[in-house]
Amino acid sequence: MNPLASLARLADEAPRRALVLLGVLVAVLLAAPVLLDRYLLSVFFLIFWFATVGQAWNIMMGFCGQLSLGHALYVGLGGYIGALLWVKFGISPAIAIVPAMLVAMAFGAVIGWLGFRFGIEGVYFALLTIAFAEVARIGFDNWSFVGGAAGFFIPVSATASPVNLRGGPMLFYYVGLAMMILAFFVCAALRRSKLGHAWLAVREDAEAARALGIDVFRAKMAAVVLSAAMTAVAGVVYAFYQNNLFPSQTFDIARSIEMILAPIIGGLGTLFGPILGAFILTPLGQTLIALVEKIAGRAIPGVNLVFYGAALMVIIWYAPNGVWPWLKKKLGIPEGRE
Repeated sequence: MNPLASLARLADEAPRRALVLLGVLVAVLLAAPVLLDRYLLSVFFLIFWFATVGQAWNIMMGFCGQLSLGHALYVGLGGYIGALLWVKFGISPAIAIVPAMLVAMAFGAVIGWLGFRFGIEGVYFALLTIAFAEVARIGFDNWSFVGGAAGFFIPVSATASPVNLRGGPMLFYYVGLAMMILAFFVCAALRRSKLGHAWLAVREDAEAARALGIDVFRAKMAAVVLSAAMTAVAGVVYAFYQNNLFPSQTFDIARSIEMILAPIIGGLGTLFGPILGAFILTPLGQTLIALVEKIAGRAIPGVNLVFYGAALMVIIWYAPNGVWPWLKKKLGIPEGRE
């Protein structure tokens, strides 16, 4: 795979109007913090974060057709490794990202090997991913070295440092934006690579792909491992954004469900779908949480998930393939182009 060649081909194939709009959007997002307060900066960080993990999950389900409902496992592993190495050993999260990725890839490889080697597919593979996330939750809940159920806390520093992910909402805004853009281009390069075409063949018909000489097992394993690595990076960033980690929240299936909604609503298997889905769901969900808290006088857990479920039903009814495919038709962008 040649990533530069894949990106060059993406630029050649993409409509000029779409590239111009994309450039304008990035420019606006780069300048936006000047006009945003701390709360809105935090909301935008969440948008970028969900777009990033949505891209990572989209590799598995959208590109390769493998359903995972336990991606919170990789968020938690990345977050705990990054936090532990920083708090216990003083290793910068910029360096800790590497072991976080490697550990997440190892777990992804184990899950993939167990699932694909023994023919566990579809909903049964999804249950396998949930099982691993639940085992991790129970394990970290009872591991005193990382605080157990009481949680693990990252000290707040008064000195801003992008390398150590210490700073306020503006720093995380730009870190999240860079992460989202990088995830987009990584996925664009992967999709247009030989491996990406193999994924699409496996997604459509694994037996036909095997008959064409594609190593289906290897393609599926690559999807799991790469998706896990990207998610672990996002997990490190999110841990330092929150400054705390609780197993009951970090590995919870609700976290996994939140992560997959953006690509589903935006458009599975597309590059802009996870981004568009995150820009639709996250601001509306955060607004709903704030509104309910103001009316009820207290936070009501899970209210955003109820909203996400309602939004998902509406999207499935009016745009079953997601918002981005529907929007492409309205914009007159030919099929096969992002």
